[in-house]
Amino acid sequence: MDPDRIRPSFPAPTFRGNQATAIDAVRDAFAAGNDVVLVRAPTGSGKSLLARAVAGAARTPDEADPAEATGAYYTTPQVSQLDDVAADDLLDDLNVIRGKGNYTCILPDETTTPVDRAPCARESGYDCTVQHRCPYYADRAIASSRSIAAMTLAYFMQTAGSEVFGRRDVVVIDEAHGLAEWAEMYATVSLQPSAVPVWDEVGVPDVTAADDPVDRTARFAETLAGVCERAAEAMTASDELTPAEAARRDRLRELRSELRWFVSDHRDPTSATTWVVDQPDGEGTAITIKPLDPERYLHYTVWDRGNRFALLSATILDKAAFCRGVGLDPANVALVDVSHTFPLENRPLSDVTQGKMTYDHRDETLPDVARLLVRLMARHADQKGLIHCHSYAIQERLADRLAGFGVDARVRAHGRADRDRALEDWKAADAPDVFLSVKMEEALDLRGDLARWQVLCKAPYLNTSDSRVARRLEEGQWAWYHRTALRTVIQAAGRIVRAPDDYGTTYLADSSLLDVFDRARDDMPAWFADAVDRSTRPDLPPFDPEAALAGVDAVPDAGAGGPPRSRSASTTRDTTADPEDSAGDDHPLSDVWGE
Repeated sequence: MDPDRIRPSFPAPTFRGNQATAIDAVRDAFAAGNDVVLVRAPTGSGKSLLARAVAGAARTPDEADPAEATGAYYTTPQVSQLDDVAADDLLDDLNVIRGKGNYTCILPDETTTPVDRAPCARESGYDCTVQHRCPYYADRAIASSRSIAAMTLAYFMQTAGSEVFGRRDVVVIDEAHGLAEWAEMYATVSLQPSAVPVWDEVGVPDVTAADDPVDRTARFAETLAGVCERAAEAMTASDELTPAEAARRDRLRELRSELRWFVSDHRDPTSATTWVVDQPDGEGTAITIKPLDPERYLHYTVWDRGNRFALLSATILDKAAFCRGVGLDPANVALVDVSHTFPLENRPLSDVTQGKMTYDHRDETLPDVARLLVRLMARHADQKGLIHCHSYAIQERLADRLAGFGVDARVRAHGRADRDRALEDWKAADAPDVFLSVKMEEALDLRGDLARWQVLCKAPYLNTSDSRVARRLEEGQWAWYHRTALRTVIQAAGRIVRAPDDYGTTYLADSSLLDVFDRARDDMPAWFADAVDRSTRPDLPPFDPEAALAGVDAVPDAGAGGPPRSRSASTTRDTTADPEDSAGDDHPLSDVWGE
């Protein structure tokens, strides 16, 4: 890597804000011999452009000996972030490659078949005559041969050990604050009927009844891995598989690898990873195997893939804690802090707290939050608003309350299945609708009139019933717990103000948010602390459903609870039973599963 090439590699014709200062600070940090540079840059500072500049400093083939790594990777956990990169003309030399399932086969009878289920994946020894034109293999060939390959973190990790995507000189990870959590989630092994094709062929023990549940699980995992291997080999012997059979074979192979990794890591005395096991319903039921601090896993999938690393995010809040969570030596890591250039008055925080939204207090507080939303809708009668509900349970209860007030003509929501479509429909609409969202605190760009206000309905504390969270809290890691909640709040605050001349208000409805700010104060970036210190309690209009609908062609039903008399309601809720504040597919990084 040549740090002096970072500034000339910046892809925009001019710098804006603090980009030039940041570029020079990153250059100096690498020149000082640091292997890893953390770049803490606020939302809207142009992190993707900074990422491209760093990638441009990678060693070229002309400069390298045959055995030396060249080129760069750009990777991000967020599918939507990769989409933004692919659409940015300034980043057109980042060659994007996605997982096979994102491409369709071009053979005449297979044009609706994903490449990972195409004949080349189903038939033994299949010789595809059009592989040179296959969209997946074409993109893979281009990305593997060009100087900068761009991919999601999921695909990047999956290709560890690949001959096609080997070690490179520079790796840039955008939105890197969740790297530890993503590695934990990706390394989790879920054993349940829908995820284990041979479930009915094995007896599932009650592992939690053992003196050492993790060791008992490891012995069961060895047995299950053997069953998976034999079943996969039997399918591989077949000359041709149906798409469903190919999917079963691939899942057997994937599960075998997951199980063997867990057993190997658990029995490795040098591994820093701690494993926990959940089986709440006992013998014959689902088992979830979860890692804490999967340092060895990250070394194999990430740190062994490059010589130098730049990790970018607005919310790498504590250098030492971050390094500890991802298995880095802080002595080899530099932190570059980029200040905010957006005027504070354009991105205010407003205290409209109604009480605690914890489970024990929610029945009392939620009705007041619903009434607050009607008042805010009146204050912003002609502006779109985003409501961060935190969970589907809260979303549904708020939607029901708002419908009861007769203002549902201006309210939209989404479920798990229609999440992306509902979001795009809301963004495309001209009406000043309010969107009840779940886990959209990250990777969402609502610049300009897409949203001028948003509400945080609940402090985003992690679910304490999750065994990983519970284990850490048992060990006294409360600073981590509060810091993780603060990180999500800061990410959420950046959704609606995306440029120096953009503006929008973030309203705090849960009084527990003030507790987050107090307990995690030392971890706050200065620019966010300034917003917290300047937060005020605004004067809001009185509760008036009719005023809340002033900007749309509708009036509330006189009987408060009936449908509006004009535009039909646009709420689309997920009616699936939803545990309060569950984790799972509501995880902040959940959109990576789209890859």
